[in-house]
Amino acid sequence: MFVGGREIGMDNPPLVIVEIGINHEGEINKAVKMIHDAKECGAECVKFQCHVVDDEMTPQATKIIPGNSSESIYEIMKRCALTEEEDSYLKDLTERLGMIYLSTPFSRAAANRLEEMGVNSYKIGSGECNNYPLVEHIAKFGKPIILSTGMNDLSSIEPCVEIFRKHRVEYALLHCTSMYPTPYDKVRLGALPQLRESFPDAVLGLSDHSIGNYTCFAAVPMGARILEKHYTSDKSWPGPDIPISIDQAELKDLIYGVNSIYSALGGEKTILEDEQVTIDFAYASVVTIRPLKKGEKFSSHNIWVKRPGTGEMLAAHFNDVLGKRATTDLDAHAQLKWGDVE
Repeated sequence: MFVGGREIGMDNPPLVIVEIGINHEGEINKAVKMIHDAKECGAECVKFQCHVVDDEMTPQATKIIPGNSSESIYEIMKRCALTEEEDSYLKDLTERLGMIYLSTPFSRAAANRLEEMGVNSYKIGSGECNNYPLVEHIAKFGKPIILSTGMNDLSSIEPCVEIFRKHRVEYALLHCTSMYPTPYDKVRLGALPQLRESFPDAVLGLSDHSIGNYTCFAAVPMGARILEKHYTSDKSWPGPDIPISIDQAELKDLIYGVNSIYSALGGEKTILEDEQVTIDFAYASVVTIRPLKKGEKFSSHNIWVKRPGTGEMLAAHFNDVLGKRATTDLDAHAQLKWGDVE
């Protein structure tokens, strides 16, 4: 799978999606700062949300208050929605800085806006995972799609996958728990192997709302190759997603950590050539512990095993020598050679 020219898959380092989302609270200067700060942390990708409120919600939404807020979802999105010009500016800025721009459309009008802006791929949020009309509308653009799957099970994810396959779009599935914050015992990383078994052609990832980076780190060896976390440049800013967001220090740690863990995966239990310099001092060789005469029998009273491991006969062969006789006179502290043994 390619997103903005970046290959993503089991044989590629994980992509960290820096979810700026609506943490800018509709203030473009905050959004710009977060893009620059994420870049300084080594981020490859930042993500926003695209809200065209009147196409996204009915007036009934003014009565719906999310669990992580004290105001209605309508009021939040009305305040945080950016204009088309602002969205376009942030995309251009992100790409000028060499990063991937992603945005989540929450309506058909928002998807059309992003398509007109020329985005290279789409991120679909968990709330739209079973919004099959919108999913199909986006899939018809023919571009890669990253889908979060919070609040959905395998049976409700499957129709989305069928849509992706029908339109032959590359896709990724992000396991997610839509709780803010997510308690660790509700993260359920065991869903990743389930997704792998059910949708073997999907790139897998984790959209994480728990506190800190622990669960993202744990997801990498379980096959997650996309990690998404909410981000803010300042945890004192207002906003419903700020309490679950990581800051610059945590973002640097996340990027470094997932890449380090990825680098450590794979391999098999063998002895590396690079370990030889350690072998030389850490191994033990069979050595004499007192002088021996030719013909004298080797025993634990005249030979033992000591560092360094540079001798011809290593400690593993100690028992092979016991009871045999010396073929020559030997000084104390001599590393035994096979030619010294009858």
